[in-house]
Amino acid sequence: MKDKTPRESRLFALLVKNYLLFTLTLLVIAAGVYLLWEHQLNRLLSPVDWDALIADDRLADGRYDEVARRLNGEGNGFSVLDETGAVLYCSDPEVCVSLTPGELACVSPYDGSYYIEAFPEQDADGETRYRVLRYTLENDMPRVQAEMLLDARFRVISGGLEPGRTAYTPREYGILSGAYPVRSVLCRQDFTAQDGSLRTLLLQIALPDEQAVTRASQDAWRVWLLAVPLYVAAAGFFIHQISRRIRRPLDRLHKAVVAQAQGTPVRVGDCGGVRELARIGESFDRLSDRLAESEREREQLDRERQQMIANISHDLKTPVTVISGYVDALADGKVPPEEQARYLAAIRSRADALTRLINAFHEYSKVEHPRFALQRKTTDLCEYLREYLAAKYDEISLAGFALQVDIPETPCLCPIDGFELGRALDNLIGNALRYNRLGTVVSVSLTVEDSRAVVKVADNGAGIPADRLESIFEPFVVGSDARNQGGSGLGLSITRRIVELHGGSISAASAPRTGTVFTIRLPMASE
Repeated sequence: MKDKTPRESRLFALLVKNYLLFTLTLLVIAAGVYLLWEHQLNRLLSPVDWDALIADDRLADGRYDEVARRLNGEGNGFSVLDETGAVLYCSDPEVCVSLTPGELACVSPYDGSYYIEAFPEQDADGETRYRVLRYTLENDMPRVQAEMLLDARFRVISGGLEPGRTAYTPREYGILSGAYPVRSVLCRQDFTAQDGSLRTLLLQIALPDEQAVTRASQDAWRVWLLAVPLYVAAAGFFIHQISRRIRRPLDRLHKAVVAQAQGTPVRVGDCGGVRELARIGESFDRLSDRLAESEREREQLDRERQQMIANISHDLKTPVTVISGYVDALADGKVPPEEQARYLAAIRSRADALTRLINAFHEYSKVEHPRFALQRKTTDLCEYLREYLAAKYDEISLAGFALQVDIPETPCLCPIDGFELGRALDNLIGNALRYNRLGTVVSVSLTVEDSRAVVKVADNGAGIPADRLESIFEPFVVGSDARNQGGSGLGLSITRRIVELHGGSISAASAPRTGTVFTIRLPMASE
């Protein structure tokens, strides 16, 4: 029985995600409806936009009747006073109150630069007194700016809000405490008329009574009816989203899997839907590409394997055939006694060539083995190359070649396996000696570039054909069209593997009749 837990887990995660988004959408809808309800309630309870009324440019022009059109609701009104306190305009005589200059001075400013709080209290003798506090706001925190204490007849006992003021009337105290006028709040705001004279705008802001609040609340609650169609729309949208983001991508993936199984792969790409399904589609495409690439690599390996078998067969068949022919001739007594030594020398030469070829096969298989590892230690590469080339000098000279060396005196410390690196250099120099004419100059140099040691082994010989240069490091590829020059075609493959195991790289540059340069880059030891 198949385990369906993974599929259910993915589907559960998707459903939870959409559920949370749906819940969030409902919360947003609720918040939006609430804000709309609050706005509607505020509009019913505060029908006048006093900020806009005060900022209206028509006040300065004296077009007070036009400004009065902003007023809505019962009990709201304003008056315009001149510098002496005389009333220049009244929006509604039945609403607006008339104040004396002393009463006007008790009205708090609309801009909130300060506000006044007044309340009664009892002294130690049981007498009623009235305390008046004027607050200002500093960093949104109230601070007492002035304090005043009045007796029962509203005479100033201590402190004061205005210099020289010694008593207040009951009406003035009512304005300070907010008790006058009834169910209204008075505020004043100074402004400058067009002619430059100072004017005072006296606002009378009505306070809603209990019935008005109840009526406004009932009217505002109708806004919540909008939540029903919004909920239905949100639910339908998420149902459609889940269907679109699950069913369609899965159908597309299913078709791609069926096509892949039938041997006609198709690309899925971004199949849409949720991120998980999109990733599955991208992973499916990567898997298809990898399968196609693996198939190409398999075909290439088959061709290379066939070519390798052919090359090995050719390289082994030639010396074996010669040895077999000479042995048969000796065994049949067809070789005169005076020719036997020459036949035996030929047999030994072919046997030595066969041994070298088998050794090359062995070394190639060894360095390509996954468990092959180097024994590296930090070595001065300059001194190593000097010792190596000193040992190779006689071999190069006796072969009829010249050697040029350019190695700096400054130490160049690198973690290397001296034996294996020597084998790599042997292959490079051996190729130069094998495939070039006598008198060719072999040069070896060492430099440091970008914290890497750069070893160049070059010659000024015949060069490597351009069509062979790119594959020169592949097995059984030789720099000459002939395979009878004693090379197996494995030396450069072994060299590249040894250099790569050192963490380095090797490249070749060549041109016909100008020579060849092999460049080895090795990492230097960290300080």
